Amino acid sequence: MWQKFVVRINEKGILTRDGDFRAILEPRRYWLLPFGGKPAVSTCAQDSIMPAEAVVDYLLKNQPAEAEKHFISMILKDNEAGLRFENDVLVEVLAPGVRRFIWKGLKTHHLERFDLDAGAELPAPMVARLNAANMKTRVPGLEGILVAQVPAYHIGILGVNGRVSELLQPGTRAFWRFNRDIQLELVDTRLQVMEVSGQEILTKDRVGLRLNLVASWRYTDVQHAFAQVGKPVDYLYRELQFGLRAAVGTRSIDAILENKQDIDELVAAHIRSKMIGFGIEVSSLGVRDIVLPGEMKNILARVVEAEKSAEANVIRRREETAATRSLLNTAKVMEGNPVALRLKELETLERVAERIDRISVFGGLDQVLNGLVTLKAE
Repeated sequence: MWQKFVVRINEKGILTRDGDFRAILEPRRYWLLPFGGKPAVSTCAQDSIMPAEAVVDYLLKNQPAEAEKHFISMILKDNEAGLRFENDVLVEVLAPGVRRFIWKGLKTHHLERFDLDAGAELPAPMVARLNAANMKTRVPGLEGILVAQVPAYHIGILGVNGRVSELLQPGTRAFWRFNRDIQLELVDTRLQVMEVSGQEILTKDRVGLRLNLVASWRYTDVQHAFAQVGKPVDYLYRELQFGLRAAVGTRSIDAILENKQDIDELVAAHIRSKMIGFGIEVSSLGVRDIVLPGEMKNILARVVEAEKSAEANVIRRREETAATRSLLNTAKVMEGNPVALRLKELETLERVAERIDRISVFGGLDQVLNGLVTLKAE
């Protein structure tokens, strides 16, 4: 008939009879008879969360002193959030309306409450404790807090319920997510590079080209830029596309290949006009590559080859004409000047002698110059 129950030294017990609550049991051995209902004892570790909230509610209503003796009550309103600490260490983030009943034991427990209607930001000292606690162990409920870490050279755009609330400077801040929709977008304020690649565009004479454009840009007014358009980077990319298509589509392929700088200037003028009042500055841009279709490459190669061949022929004819004119002038000078003619003969003889190893002369120098010259090479 007797039933034995043991509540260990680090536990508390809950006595029920036929499922109805009867008492809170301290650590020791219990012998119980089934009179007044079948007894049952459930045990819980001290300093743990009490799972049977109905028992605590009963005690708070009917035996408040008993509830105060055994439990620490943490009850939050719908407009409150809380941070639960054990031995001054953060162990849980509590959402609005949450109830926690902690068994009293060897640890110290306390709750820090925050009025969500008073503001979304957590105090700076609490942000440091959140980071320290999260580095050691994952704190339950931490998803209810937005920890905004803004790197150097960046600006954080804090949006609350769909509106821009403020711009966050580099550093770490924290905000409650409860009872509000809160978002953070990081914006790099340094000079950035944007590539518009693989743009298939038809020229004025219907030749398909693939162009790649590169632009350097930065934000001049972050808040104003995001106030004008939802995604300033997408807007800039789209306008670069439009400017490139407008510049290429109104020119022939010969004009484009002859002066690529015109395309850069036209796109730059288009972007300057479109970015006025949008908080974005484009410092430089240019067409990096122009890719021709395979057939067009062969055609242009043949055209270039023909042009260069014609230029070579012109140069060759010009040089031949100049050489002929020079010979004619030389002949006219020699015609009326025997000394010049003799000098030319000696010059020719010198050039011939440079290629001969041995020369035999018969009859003296006069005969060499005025008569028959016999050259014998050995």
